[in-house]
Amino acid sequence: MKASIVECFMGILGFGEDDRLVDVALFPKDAPKIAQRLEDIENGKIIDELVALLESMRDRGYASFTLERPEIARNVHERLGFDVDVEKPSKAGELLRSNLSRYALEVGFVKSLEEVGEWMHGVSMELAKVRVRKASEKRDLIVLQTIQAMDDLDKTANLFVNRIREWYGVHFPELNRLVDKHETYLRLVKDIGVRGNFTTESLMKEGLSRNKAEEMAEAAERSMGAELFDTDLKQIQGMCEYTLQLYDARASLEKYVSELMDEVAPNIGALAGATLGARLIALAGGLINLAKMPASTIQVLGAEKALFRSLKTGTRPPKHGVIFQHKFIYEGKRWHRGKIARALAGKLAIAARTDAFSGKRAGDILIAGLEKRVEEIKQKAPKPKPRPVKPPKRQKKRGDRKRGRRG
Repeated sequence: MKASIVECFMGILGFGEDDRLVDVALFPKDAPKIAQRLEDIENGKIIDELVALLESMRDRGYASFTLERPEIARNVHERLGFDVDVEKPSKAGELLRSNLSRYALEVGFVKSLEEVGEWMHGVSMELAKVRVRKASEKRDLIVLQTIQAMDDLDKTANLFVNRIREWYGVHFPELNRLVDKHETYLRLVKDIGVRGNFTTESLMKEGLSRNKAEEMAEAAERSMGAELFDTDLKQIQGMCEYTLQLYDARASLEKYVSELMDEVAPNIGALAGATLGARLIALAGGLINLAKMPASTIQVLGAEKALFRSLKTGTRPPKHGVIFQHKFIYEGKRWHRGKIARALAGKLAIAARTDAFSGKRAGDILIAGLEKRVEEIKQKAPKPKPRPVKPPKRQKKRGDRKRGRRG
C-alpha cells in the first residue's frame, strides 16, 4: 500500500491511498518548538516525528510513501531505507491545507475553531523570527560589515592625514613632497617633532636610507616654514598618534577579513585575494547574491555609474569595475585588460557558486585556469591593434543645401 506524508503546523499527518487520514504524529504545543521543526523540515532535515510516523505506518502495512519535499524524500530513502517518491503538491497535501481547521479538531490538537487561527498566527510569527535569526547568522554578512568598517577607517584616516599635512606644513612645508606614504609622514612628525630635529642621524634611526635622510635634513635646514610653539607641536603629535592607531586598527581588520574569507568564501579569497573578494561580496549584498550573478555583472561591479552613463549616452561601457584591483588587470597592458577582466569575472562566478552551494575548495584549479587564459591573451595580442582612421566628414556647401531644398 502507498501513503502520503504531509506536514503542517500541528504535526506530521499520514494519508492512505483514498486520501483518508490514517495516522498522525503531533508536535508539542509550543509555538517556538513547532517553528523550529518546520524550519528543519524545510532545510531537508529528518525530525523525530517524521521517523515515528513512517515506522508506525509501515507497521500498518504501508510500504511506499509520497512526500512533497525532494530533499526530505532523498534523505528518507538514503538514511532510513524507505521507498519514497515526490509529488508537489500532493492530493493529500491540498486536502489538508484546504481543511486545516477540521483536521486540527479531528486529531485533537485544538478544542475549538478559534484556537486554530491563534496557533497559526503564533507559529507563523515564531517561524519568521527563526528565519530572520538564521539570516542574521550568515557569516557573509559579517564579511560585508567588516569591509565597510575598513572603508570607513580609510576615509577617516585619509581625512586626518590631509589635515595633519596642512597643519604641520605651516612649520615644515617641504616635508610634504618628500614623503609620499602617509604612515611614514605621521611617524616622523610624532617621533622627531620640530624640523630642527630632522637630522641625518635621527632620520636614519626611523628606518630611512642615508640618501633620503640627507635630502630631508637639508630641506629642514633651508625650510621657509613658520616656527611652532610646544603647545602647537603637542596637539599635532597627538593627532598623529590617533591616526596611526587607525592604521593599526585597519591592519587588524585586514587580517581578520583574510581569516573570515578563508571560512566563508575560500575559493573567492584564493582567486581574488581576501580584501577584493570581501569587497565583491559587499557590493553584491551577500555571497548568495554574488553566486546568482552572471559573470558579466560581476565584471562591472563597482562601476554602475559608468555603466548607466554609457547606456544613457551611448558612450563605451566600462570594461571592469572593482576587479581592476586584481594584479592581473592593473599590471596588464591597456589592450589586454578588457579580456583579462572578462576571464577573471568568469572564474569568480564559478568560485562564488562553489563557495555558496557546494563548499568544495577549488581555488588552485581556478587560479591555474586563469593564469593559463591570461598567458593566452598576452600571446595572441602582444601589441595593440591600430585604431582605424575615420575619414574626415565632408562639409556641405551652401549650394548643396539649396539644391537639397529645391529637390
